[in-house]
Amino acid sequence: MVKVLALVTVAICCYVSTVGGSCDRQTLPELSYTVNGANLAWPCVSTRNIYQSSGRYISRNIIATRTQIFKDEAYIALPRYKSGVPFTLGRISLKSKQCQAVLSPFPCWALQEEGNCQALQSAVDLFLDPQDILWVLDVGIVNTLEQPVRRCPPKVVAISVKTGKVVKILDLSALVSSASRLQYLVVDYAPDGRCFVYVSDAATRAILVYDVSAGKGYRVVLPKAVTAGCARRDVLYLALVRKSCGNNILYFTYLSSSRLFSIKAAYLRNGQASGAVVDVGPKPNLNKIVILGTDNGAAIFFRLKGESDIFMWNSETCFKPENFLLVQKGNECRLATQVVPGYKRLMWVIESNFQDFIANTVGCMGASVALHPLVKTCD
Repeated sequence: MVKVLALVTVAICCYVSTVGGSCDRQTLPELSYTVNGANLAWPCVSTRNIYQSSGRYISRNIIATRTQIFKDEAYIALPRYKSGVPFTLGRISLKSKQCQAVLSPFPCWALQEEGNCQALQSAVDLFLDPQDILWVLDVGIVNTLEQPVRRCPPKVVAISVKTGKVVKILDLSALVSSASRLQYLVVDYAPDGRCFVYVSDAATRAILVYDVSAGKGYRVVLPKAVTAGCARRDVLYLALVRKSCGNNILYFTYLSSSRLFSIKAAYLRNGQASGAVVDVGPKPNLNKIVILGTDNGAAIFFRLKGESDIFMWNSETCFKPENFLLVQKGNECRLATQVVPGYKRLMWVIESNFQDFIANTVGCMGASVALHPLVKTCD
């Protein structure tokens, strides 16, 4: 636990901001990157022209939402929420001296082909495991904010970040229904080395569990108490923490739920959900919280819905406001969508004006997306 808190302490630096409230303030400019669809790495100019003229490339329709960091590179999910997204999984270098990040497809263009079920259709979440494998949740549905089209069955694709090779594809079609809405994934390793993938299915109040070694999966239906008070089954967040006692615990909650829940990963691995779900407690002031990620230890990062301040909760303590630490004072322009550990042993945050993107009110340059270390600014 000391190691975990030390990492977080290193990550949460305190700097003086002279432009309070501005969405363009950069307290660590040398480690701050803007990510947008106008700055892609194309094989050649003619390829870009072909994509643009055919409508397969519309820069303002591209938004980066999720990330994972390996050494000095960030892997970024670019969901195909709208048409004109040429690739759905990208990569940027964090060693670049340019603040404007250049996005290149990962691992290659061939794996991005829309309509090819062996390729990625719409990557909505990423998870980098301890074996340096990047797991990608591909929902198989494109243009979800326009006219949704199901191109392929949902799947999870595992890619080695060292070699760029696809090492595993998990077909989730047998675990979902027509009503399913897959949103987040985490990857867990059992003490015996077996690998398990957990995927949230918000619409059916379930967590999909896939035993990678056995090549099979099953659905764990959550108790009705998980949706008590929810107006609808909106977003089902997941966060896997590693406690100092050695247990891996999966925390989860619906956005509109007033409470946080958890279950030991061991129960999920054994398919034993009955009586295993723990009510962790009420959310602060019954507010809707957005879970942003973990430090790969016991810390969970979150923000309140519609608010930009980022908080950290050490899950070894009680889930109460007095145990919530403000780790980044947000700005009025962007909202964080994920916090992850990474480059230079810092915690990193990806944030955007996602709300404007959904409302289709972004400018010709598209969404405003920033990737930078988690920094607590001071007055």
